[in-house]
Amino acid sequence: MSHQIKFIMVGGFLGAGKTTTLGRLAKYYTDQGLNVGVVTNDQAADLVDTNALRSQGLHVGEVAGACFCCHFNALMETIEELGSQQKPDVILAEPVGSCTDLVATVIQPIKRLFDADFSIHPYAVLMKPSHGLKILKNDKGSGFSPKAAYILKKQLEEADLILINRVDELSAEEVDEITALVNEQFPGTPVLRTSALTGEGFEALVEFLEQDGDFGSKILDIDYDIYAEGEAELGWLNSSVHISAENSFSLDQLLMDVITQLHASFKEQSVETAHLKTIGLWEGFFGVANLVSNDSEPRLSLSSDCTVTEADLIVNARVACDPEALTAQVVRVLENCAQALNAKLEFRQTQSFRPGRPVPTHRYATPQ
Repeated sequence: MSHQIKFIMVGGFLGAGKTTTLGRLAKYYTDQGLNVGVVTNDQAADLVDTNALRSQGLHVGEVAGACFCCHFNALMETIEELGSQQKPDVILAEPVGSCTDLVATVIQPIKRLFDADFSIHPYAVLMKPSHGLKILKNDKGSGFSPKAAYILKKQLEEADLILINRVDELSAEEVDEITALVNEQFPGTPVLRTSALTGEGFEALVEFLEQDGDFGSKILDIDYDIYAEGEAELGWLNSSVHISAENSFSLDQLLMDVITQLHASFKEQSVETAHLKTIGLWEGFFGVANLVSNDSEPRLSLSSDCTVTEADLIVNARVACDPEALTAQVVRVLENCAQALNAKLEFRQTQSFRPGRPVPTHRYATPQ
């Protein structure tokens, strides 16, 4: 048999920790001497995740403009481009965090159309505790409507493995409560407790992903009207800017100032954050700050530890509010942060919108 590429897709809701998990997996397989390609996915260009992974020295391709399911051909072309010089041993794929039905629209098409080229490994889905706990408990204070909550539940329903992530941020009682809810609502699906940040549970994850079996076979019974309306409730923004000042400033502090001020603005407006992330880059240095919910605290997830006089910033915001209002808040905060540094701010590109209705390239209603 010819060389087959391991295809490993890691899903989960916005802010679940997919990028950090993929970074760990990429390092693990690279350390094994394997050639690894990573494919990220977003509804628009200028994705923080792509820049963060590339800054770690990884070979990364990006499918922008729609989810993998709607841009299936672009996904396969991106994988081919990643292997233009050396065929990858492993492809790690990170779908859009607001997408589901990926078994029927991504994994099954690969099985049927590219079976000789790929070996399908377990589809792991990360559980985001900050929103997931409230949604599984049917808490009306989750910050999202039932239609948006529907997406998170469907993501977990089609998983071969559910990863309860961010356990380093939870008490033992909270982890036990979430585990019990997951086992009750998704019986028979294996569950692991992990922390993508600290590496807790990572060895068990790798061991599970290396199994052979009929994975990627859970075809959802899904209502695309509810799915589309739930996804469209989110305002989506990607913005890239350049900031320059006469006096040097801490890049990490700037990133935290941006996230902290946006956090305060969203809470003041009573709009829920699904995920907020910003990356600062300059001459090989980079730092990342993020926020995963209004109830969470802003975190510097990757420190640059550098002082600069200029930098490129990319802001990705997924917030349950009108895109125009979201743009206004982001622009105001970026201008405030620049003014505090007596710095010049140049907006290079800003896209804000609500995701359109998903229209998959392929959908197979029965597993192969």
